[in-house]
Amino acid sequence: MLTKPAQLSTNYVRTHEAARLLGISARTLEKYRCHGTGPTFRKLGGRVVYAIGDLEAWADNAACSSTSDPRYVEARAAGHAQR
Repeated sequence: MLTKPAQLSTNYVRTHEAARLLGISARTLEKYRCHGTGPTFRKLGGRVVYAIGDLEAWADNAACSSTSDPRYVEARAAGHAQR
């Protein structure tokens, strides 16, 4: 038996809210999930949820300072299937 009440310190959001926070469409986020190029997600009770911290980390990882930045190519390729 737990002596302290169990608390989730992480806030989770569903796909539509995650997409709104990132400024992209929910469909794009779903495609990223299928291709494995999007933020980390969890499947809880048949629902897909995203931790706010994971969304922030994924967005920070895509940060570029210019189009000549080598990371820019990676950021542009996000969501595209590997051939």
